[in-house]
Amino acid sequence: MSRPTTKSDLLSASAQNYAQMNQLIDGLSDKELSTPFDFDSDASKKEAHWKRDKNVRDVLVHLYEWHQLLLHWVKTNQEGTQAPFIPRPYNWKTYGKMNEVFWQKHQNTSLDEAKEMLDNSHREVMELAETFSNEELFTKGAFPWVGGSVLGSYFVSNTSSHYAWAIKKLKAHKKNCKTSA
Repeated sequence: MSRPTTKSDLLSASAQNYAQMNQLIDGLSDKELSTPFDFDSDASKKEAHWKRDKNVRDVLVHLYEWHQLLLHWVKTNQEGTQAPFIPRPYNWKTYGKMNEVFWQKHQNTSLDEAKEMLDNSHREVMELAETFSNEELFTKGAFPWVGGSVLGSYFVSNTSSHYAWAIKKLKAHKKNCKTSA
């Protein structure tokens, strides 16, 4: 599926990818759920997240925390206080460190808690997206605090695209579990 460029495509892709991700998780065996992620032997998996996330819970809380960034950013700016999407002291060059802080924060969060948190934040993000018109989401300049992009791109990045990222990671883990069996 191509990157959504309309409100209806955003809502549809987000719902589809979220459902696909949950279906994949629900289909994982107890062994697959309890086996730590290990992508070290795959040289193509160089990005930091392949080493950072150690289990399904880590992926879910990562998605949850990015939902919180989006929800806070939109609310704060709508209330008239200009705030960047990535909170200080982080920025787009250092957000990897922020992701590590999110990871550390949730080391005592259970998988069930992570699922519930993500279900709630997904619902909140979708409800927030519904409040905007197609033009507000996908027209440059609709909101000055968005900068040179469109608001919808932030929703896409934090929903359908992020869920596709999670699906890819979960499928790679499932494949690893089968090959190591």
